[in-house]
Amino acid sequence: MNTTTPPTFSGSLPDAHAKALETRTPQFVPTSHFTDDRGWSLMNQMQGVMSDQGQINFSVQYPGVIKAWHRHTLQTDFWMALVGHLKVGVYDQDSNTAWSIVIGEKRPGTVIIPPPLWHGAATVGNTPAGLLYYVTHSYNPAKPDEERASHDAFPGFPWHVEHK
Repeated sequence: MNTTTPPTFSGSLPDAHAKALETRTPQFVPTSHFTDDRGWSLMNQMQGVMSDQGQINFSVQYPGVIKAWHRHTLQTDFWMALVGHLKVGVYDQDSNTAWSIVIGEKRPGTVIIPPPLWHGAATVGNTPAGLLYYVTHSYNPAKPDEERASHDAFPGFPWHVEHK
């Protein structure tokens, strides 16, 4: 399976969200650290895309773990790896198109994943990775907006380290 890097979007998060929905492709929106002599911050993230229907979550993924695949009918996911690094995989089953990008401390930004694209993540490196994510529709345990498949459901996706 050939994978490409999601397009980098240099505009606002709401505009990137509209582009992701319009083109049915993931978008990567880089961000910058605010740094001073006290430390660093990532500020004003998810601005302009949050609504009363959505929710913000944080999860930690251990080294060697692959959390994949799943997709949604309604919700768009906005993913930021704040701690460590994650290889994000996105797959469009209808067009057999795949994207892969490593995000995290050394590559800050948000990956926008529109429905109905399959997506997941693998921890990169020997430390846990922390994922902050906003979803446009809150989780409903009575009727989850989620379909799941195993991490190897789409043969050839490079979850492993690619030695280049």
